Amino acid sequence: MELDKDIPLMRMKKYVLLITGCLAFQAIIAQPKQFQKADGKKIDTKQAEATITDLMQQAEVTGLSVAVINDNKPYYVKAFGFKNKGQNAMNDTSTCFYGASLSKSLFAVMVMQLVEAGKLNLDKPIYTYLPKPLPDYPEYKDLSSDSRWKLLTARHCLNHTTGFPNWRQFNPKENNKLEFFFTPGERYAYSGEGIALLQLVVETITGKPLETLAREKIFRPLDMHRTSYLWQPNFENNFAVGHDFNEETLEKSKRTKANAAGSMETTIADYSKFMSALMRGKLISDKSRKEMTSKQIGIYTKHQFPSLNTDTTSANFGIELGYGLGWGVMKTAYGPAYFKEGHTDGWGHYSVVIPEKKWAILLMSNSSNGESIYKEVLEKIAGLSIPWEWEAYTPFRQTAKLSEEVLEQYVGDYDGKLKATIILEDGKLKVSSKTVNLPKTNLYPINDHRFFLKIMETELDFIKGADGKVSKVLLDDEGEKYELKKVVPKVEIFVIPKSAYANYLGNYVLSTDPKRK
Repeated sequence: MELDKDIPLMRMKKYVLLITGCLAFQAIIAQPKQFQKADGKKIDTKQAEATITDLMQQAEVTGLSVAVINDNKPYYVKAFGFKNKGQNAMNDTSTCFYGASLSKSLFAVMVMQLVEAGKLNLDKPIYTYLPKPLPDYPEYKDLSSDSRWKLLTARHCLNHTTGFPNWRQFNPKENNKLEFFFTPGERYAYSGEGIALLQLVVETITGKPLETLAREKIFRPLDMHRTSYLWQPNFENNFAVGHDFNEETLEKSKRTKANAAGSMETTIADYSKFMSALMRGKLISDKSRKEMTSKQIGIYTKHQFPSLNTDTTSANFGIELGYGLGWGVMKTAYGPAYFKEGHTDGWGHYSVVIPEKKWAILLMSNSSNGESIYKEVLEKIAGLSIPWEWEAYTPFRQTAKLSEEVLEQYVGDYDGKLKATIILEDGKLKVSSKTVNLPKTNLYPINDHRFFLKIMETELDFIKGADGKVSKVLLDDEGEKYELKKVVPKVEIFVIPKSAYANYLGNYVLSTDPKRK
């Protein structure tokens, strides 16, 4: 680049510094030409990125960040798509994402640090660490009539065998109470309540709030400057919002109460640092890491959620699916692995580590559609299969491309056992129904007459009459069938008496002057 000779010396120095800084930044974000998959084979970065962007486009994944760890170090870190589609703002590797349950696995490492320091015994009843009986705490008064609270240990909390529901508001009895559904240690049932209880114990033992402890033990030592269990002012300049199945933005929750089970904000760059440090033995000893990532309890349910479901399957016997301490565990074709997910409306994350290969991958999405591409992403760019059915990572459905002319014929009101309205907006059909409190949501074409919804297992089949026009729609709502007839707008004809014609007779002049008649 040729510099302008008329630029004063000081301005020239600033200009050179600016160019140098830009080049340095480009070097930092430069991606490798290849990276290693779980099977040890190399994949071209361009090929991997083309695969990712194609899957994102097909499944309408609004935003996604990916980190691949090779040789125990972050090797490939890249952000795709929007952090806020409504504002046309793009993701980058410093964009803060809501970490959801990735919070739990980081907390588990802090617990293991306390175990190593001799401050906590994984198998000692946790009530012995508290100054008063557990039911005397307002949050745990529901347990007063069940003495099994005395059996609870840190191990039960970390391997999700407390017997609690995931959260008390998901109590299947619909009473919003915290109670035992089985004796602690009996079986696996994922529970955020168990992690929250262990947070109380950890804060009591250390005399420090969770956020303070996390900063001291993990965030600062690893230079995770954009990670916190609390919303921080410096996150305001670059944060993502979640997006629903229709790619509409969701309200951002800026959490002011630290929750070990799920309040963490982090970035793809920061959390991959944490994963790498754990793999390299920088946070806990190899012995502690091995115990944390070894199978503590087997998992035999068909699905992870609802957490208290008892439907069993042998589908995951081959991979020996189970839970360690804060991490899920399984066997892969390339060695034992440990994993952790994070999920809520508008967010879906997945991390998996294969220690023997010194390899890991982290996927973080700010889209409800994100998890629908994880099976293919992991298979195609990582060479890895996961228990996606247990995770409920149902692959996205292929959709047909239809012209607006074709879509227009389905627009209208439909009436039957329930009422529905279909409109055409931004090139997509959208359906709403006041009858079932269904807000405006996208319809996705299977072919030129059948459509489905992403937010529920519902399909619509439009039927034409003898005149070739759409006359009704057959709706299949998770097995329940409905027939809705298309409402034909009534055309009212007014008959004007001949005597009234005289009122309109006369000469008229076209004019732009509103005062002139």
